Amino acid sequence: MWLLDLDNTLHDALPEIFPRINQAMTSFVMRRLDLDEPQANALRLHYWRRYGATLLGMVRHHEVDLHEFLRETHPFPDLHRLVRRDPRLAHLLRRLPGRKIVLTNAPAAYAAGVIAALGIAPLLDGVIAVEDMRFAGRVFPKPSRPMLRKLLARIRQPAGRCVLVEDSVDNLRAARHCGVRTVWVSGIVGRDRPVWQRPRRGHAGIDHQINSVVQLARTPLARLVHAP
Repeated sequence: MWLLDLDNTLHDALPEIFPRINQAMTSFVMRRLDLDEPQANALRLHYWRRYGATLLGMVRHHEVDLHEFLRETHPFPDLHRLVRRDPRLAHLLRRLPGRKIVLTNAPAAYAAGVIAALGIAPLLDGVIAVEDMRFAGRVFPKPSRPMLRKLLARIRQPAGRCVLVEDSVDNLRAARHCGVRTVWVSGIVGRDRPVWQRPRRGHAGIDHQINSVVQLARTPLARLVHAP
C-alpha cells in the first residue's frame, strides 16, 4: 500500500498556496492571542517545529477548536486555480501497483479540493486527513509514531507492505521507525528547505530518494508493493 503525502509531494504548494496558509495561520494566532504579527509568526513557526503542525500547539496550549482553526486557516475559494497540475501524475498513479491512500496533515475539505483540482480522485483508494488522526479525543498528526501504528492497525496492513512517500524528512524517519518503507520526494522544496529539516547522518530513515513523485514507478519499491 502506498501512503502518499499531498502538499509538496503530489503537487507544488510553495509558490501560492503555502504563503496564503502561513499568513492565514499567523492572522489567526494574532486574533486569538492578541499578538502582533512578528510574535504570532514566531509562535506559528515554533509550534510547527515542535509538533510538526501549528494546529497541535494551538489546540494543546490555547484550547483552540480543531475545526475552527482548520476552517479559518484554509480559505481557498479559488483553490482550483492555484493548484499546479502535472499531467504525468495521473499516468503514474495508473501504473503504480497496489492501493493508494493520501495521508496528509491538511484538513479534509482542503485535501479534497486539491485532489479534485489534480484530477486524480478516481485513482485513489482513500484520503486520511488530519481530522482522521484523532485518538482518545486528541489529534496526533504526522510525524506521530503512535498515530502511524494505530493507522496501520486500522487499515489492516503490516508496516512492511506500506510505503510512505513524503517531502518531510521528519515524517519519513518516524514512519521508518515503525517499519514502514520510505521514499523522500526532495525536488519541490529543494534548497529552500530549512537546515533543521534536511537529512542528517546519511539519510537515516530514508529508503529511496527521488526528485519528483512522477519518478516513483522507477524505484525498486514499485515492484514490491502489490494489491492485497
